[in-house]
Amino acid sequence: MKSLLVTGGAGFIGSNFIHYMLKKYDDYRIVNLDILTYAGNLENLKGVENNPNYRFVKGSITDDQLVGKLFREEDFDYVINFAAESHVDRSIEDPAIFIKTNIMGTQILLDAAKKHWQTGKDSQGYPAYKEGKKFFQVSTDEAYGSLGETGMFTETTNLAPNSPYSASKTSADLIVRAYSETFKMPVNITRCSNNYGPYQFPEKLIPLMIVNCLKGKSLPVYGDGMQIRDWLHVKDHCSAIDSVLHKGKPGEVYNVGGNNEKANIDIVKLIIDTVREKLSSNPDLSNHNYQLSTINYQLIKYVEDRLGHDRRYAIDNTKITTELGWSPSYTFETGMSQTIDWYLNNQDWLNNVINKDYLEYYDKMYSSK
Repeated sequence: MKSLLVTGGAGFIGSNFIHYMLKKYDDYRIVNLDILTYAGNLENLKGVENNPNYRFVKGSITDDQLVGKLFREEDFDYVINFAAESHVDRSIEDPAIFIKTNIMGTQILLDAAKKHWQTGKDSQGYPAYKEGKKFFQVSTDEAYGSLGETGMFTETTNLAPNSPYSASKTSADLIVRAYSETFKMPVNITRCSNNYGPYQFPEKLIPLMIVNCLKGKSLPVYGDGMQIRDWLHVKDHCSAIDSVLHKGKPGEVYNVGGNNEKANIDIVKLIIDTVREKLSSNPDLSNHNYQLSTINYQLIKYVEDRLGHDRRYAIDNTKITTELGWSPSYTFETGMSQTIDWYLNNQDWLNNVINKDYLEYYDKMYSSK
């Protein structure tokens, strides 16, 4: 049985990945290490909490004693590092926690893996490792910075992060690369475009707009709303990680994109239209007392643009599609419709993850702009 350490597995992408892997592989054991910050929630993992191949451990990747203990107990074959502070706005307000978690935490994981996987030295004096081990760093296209009106990010694009969040993720990527180059550790890095789908904490664009529509609250849109992102369904992202984990060449970086470039304002208008349509046509949702008349474009509130806001991202995923045979399976239209359905049909989940501190934080944040 393969043993996986999944860090940050109670978060959005990590929890989806755990669901994906346990469903696909019955001979994989997953240990989920998560500190359970505001964006990490065990509600995301209700469906697997009693699975004998799953274990949850509450703790931080910055706790070197705990990380070392887990390696001794489980003898991990793979480490998949999702754990990260990930919201750009929060990184602008408080960069320090992003530096600690995203950079120092990654280095602690790498050191533990190196210590427990190394078997000695090879004929050239480099560290030698047990067979079948791999360290997997899940990163972001924000490491590349911003694009103009044309062009796409490739794996050879210069790294030029523009926010404290993206700078911390880029720094972690470079540390992972250094362990590959200096210590010959078997690693892979993926850099993905914007994810959407079930279990995403409602501070990111798509779930925030859905939630605010349902509550009849304003829909804050930065600047002119013409920032363009490439959107990737989280389940497609999980399948891409699976492909790279098992078929990726050690030391390589793979970009993962959904081939869906959309402007933020167009996303917001699509959500308004779709939520209205689904609420008006589904009698099962009528008992939630939504005020359908309030869900319209008048909810859109243009607010002062984010500092250092990247204008456009676009991913060239040629490498992963040609070398590993992966490709996204979700069209944006299908993925968005299913995502909105999920939030409409999982009101209990929303109520459980949205707390008073969250509401106060975002009301203050957007009212001050």
